[in-house]
Amino acid sequence: MPQLNINEVKTHLSSTLARVMAGETVVVCKRNKPIAEIRPIPQEPPLRKRKAGYGARKYPNFKLPADCDAPLPDEILRHFTGE
Repeated sequence: MPQLNINEVKTHLSSTLARVMAGETVVVCKRNKPIAEIRPIPQEPPLRKRKAGYGARKYPNFKLPADCDAPLPDEILRHFTGE
């Protein structure tokens, strides 16, 4: 794990961050005494887009109502607007 003094981190910030993005953890020191770590944040894999009918095998009896995209009734809309 590389150890860099504060001045080195400030001077070479871009290259230090490039090392972190590559997976390294960098220890930041003040007068050669460790005070902090800079480490990469784990990235979540991007969500895959699902095709329409994705759950058709699991739920074969489910049918989407014909009016599923109709506007919501006023009494339900009031709950969203706080009225």
